[in-house]
Amino acid sequence: MDYVTSFVDLWSLRGRVVIIAEKPKAASKIASAVLPSYRKITVQGVPLYVYKGNGLEVTVASAAGHIFNLSTKLSGYPVFSYEWAPSFEVDRRSLHIKKFYQALIEACRGRDYYINACDYDIEGSVIGFLIIKFLGDPKKALRAKFSSLTPAELRESFKRLTRLDYEMIEAGLARHELDWLWGVNISRALMSAVERAVGKRVILSAGRVQTPTLAYVAQQLTERNLHIPYPIFSLSLVVEKDSARVGASREKGVFETQSEALRVASIIKEKKYVQVEDYVEEKVSVPPPFPFNLGDLQGEAYRIYGFSPYKTQEIAERLYLEALISYPRTNSQKLPPTLNYGMILNQLAENPAYRYLVAQLLSETGGRLKPREGPKEDPAHPAIYPTGVKPPHNLPPDMLKVYDLVVRRFLAVFSRPYEIVRQRVVFSAGVPGETFYSEGQYLVRKGWLLYYYFHTPRETRIPSFRKGELVRVVEVDLKKMSSKPPNRPTKMSILKWMESVEIGTESTRARIIETLFYRGYLKMSSRGVEITDLGLGVIEVIGEFFPELTKVELTREFEKSLEDIRVGKTSRSLVVEKAKQTLSSLIEKFEPRKSGVGKELAIRLGMIAPASKCVICGRQALSGNMCRYHFEAYRRLKEGYQEWSRREGVSFRDYLKRVAESRSTGKWVKEVAEAVLKGSVLVLD
Repeated sequence: MDYVTSFVDLWSLRGRVVIIAEKPKAASKIASAVLPSYRKITVQGVPLYVYKGNGLEVTVASAAGHIFNLSTKLSGYPVFSYEWAPSFEVDRRSLHIKKFYQALIEACRGRDYYINACDYDIEGSVIGFLIIKFLGDPKKALRAKFSSLTPAELRESFKRLTRLDYEMIEAGLARHELDWLWGVNISRALMSAVERAVGKRVILSAGRVQTPTLAYVAQQLTERNLHIPYPIFSLSLVVEKDSARVGASREKGVFETQSEALRVASIIKEKKYVQVEDYVEEKVSVPPPFPFNLGDLQGEAYRIYGFSPYKTQEIAERLYLEALISYPRTNSQKLPPTLNYGMILNQLAENPAYRYLVAQLLSETGGRLKPREGPKEDPAHPAIYPTGVKPPHNLPPDMLKVYDLVVRRFLAVFSRPYEIVRQRVVFSAGVPGETFYSEGQYLVRKGWLLYYYFHTPRETRIPSFRKGELVRVVEVDLKKMSSKPPNRPTKMSILKWMESVEIGTESTRARIIETLFYRGYLKMSSRGVEITDLGLGVIEVIGEFFPELTKVELTREFEKSLEDIRVGKTSRSLVVEKAKQTLSSLIEKFEPRKSGVGKELAIRLGMIAPASKCVICGRQALSGNMCRYHFEAYRRLKEGYQEWSRREGVSFRDYLKRVAESRSTGKWVKEVAEAVLKGSVLVLD
């Protein structure tokens, strides 16, 4: 119904109508909210909800996510010819989709109108459109838009039906095509290379977003494994004021050499006093947080409960399907001005867990509810908010935790800033250029922390000081430490990196991270995220032969193109054609080097024995008798001795022992140090 220019009310239609929901739970909610009455029938075990009356027959049917996926009948690569096919014909893991497909065929047969009521985002727009395209008629289609599954919002959305959202559909179709083109062609190229080398077929995968993400993790973990811990020396003081003891740290941080640290410590011990150079007390007002978008919710659930981004997303989607929160896959930090905040608060107050908090908030604000909002927006949905629907008593504990985060954050955004007094004192140590500082803080007004206590700062009040006064030193503490390696990436830090470089979407990032584990490129150990030999091998080969695919620039460029499609600045055909041209160029460069790629990957997969093995790990030796990783560790280990000697005079053998024993040493460096000490690796000049 492309001619529709204004809103259409479902109840103004006549004839046979099918409403297509994205998931069975959503279909049930829509039927209960929108239909005056209905008869529940099943087709292939899938429920359909049917209403008849006033010259209208309405059937609510359900998809189960993507009913159609891209496929090709062609083998080899490059392949640029593809078509949409039922998911269960493309992927054996989607066999459960078949019954939904058959039920939708029945529900869509002979209809006068088709309403896409899938989630209002790019994915939902594509899911509903493809069902209507292949099982119905897009010319007779309308779109329902809602951000929560509450009865009131659902009823309102079906009074305000619009034309299909073709801009979102086109952007979504383009995303699927780009992901398919990149994934299938690069994966087939890699698999074909291995098959040429060993005569066996293996499953490997690469992707437009997946590959630069793997490259980032590989780079982070490589630097961590190559870390050499240099000695550093921490000097801190304990001073006494009014019978209170206060710790103070060196403003310049740690010392690099032991001799300098001992010199300063000796002078301070001898003087026994430090002088107050400066003392500041400042009252700071900290505004409320922004409403949650999905990334912020994932970050908080990870920080507070240790939930992976994917787990939080799954839980949030279940809460949405229970009508407890609004649509979670959003980037927005803004709440809609049309939302009835007071009504939601009154409904939340019916829950004993929030009754007192709601009463406090209404008293504090006098009922004038204005949220603090962030800068991020989403064209489809507002920030995540609780709907006010009371959760069932049997809500699983993890779901309750995420729900509680959403409720408390919602309450906090309407509250006042919290106020905290921050103290800072600086002591002159009597050594030119050497000052020490201590900081304290204490709350003077709780403000929004009453509602969202997860950010409550630790109170560490220190005494007040006067500028110029002498303060007795009761302790001088000199500690030898080691420089720390780069932080090990976590699933959450990987997701935040993806956000920062603008690759992937709110909906896809967590799933892409999980895919890297599923493919065997990453694994979890007791230490955290690790990269496997296969992951290292794949990313090195792609980096050498398809370098553009490991960089974020190409992916980000296509992400921008997808957004341009959504806002009408370019077309799907142009974007897809550019991707085909880029792929053709890359594959053309790859072909002459295919045998080398296959051999390298086959060695990584353990399908070919390397010509010479690393004496430390058994990988292929490339330099001397070591693999590339241990040779680089060896090179850095040799270079590092000079810096160690400068900081703390030690023999080369003692240096190796200390590096091998340090818990901060990178894995590959530690292994080389141990091998040199045992004599299995010779030190070369």
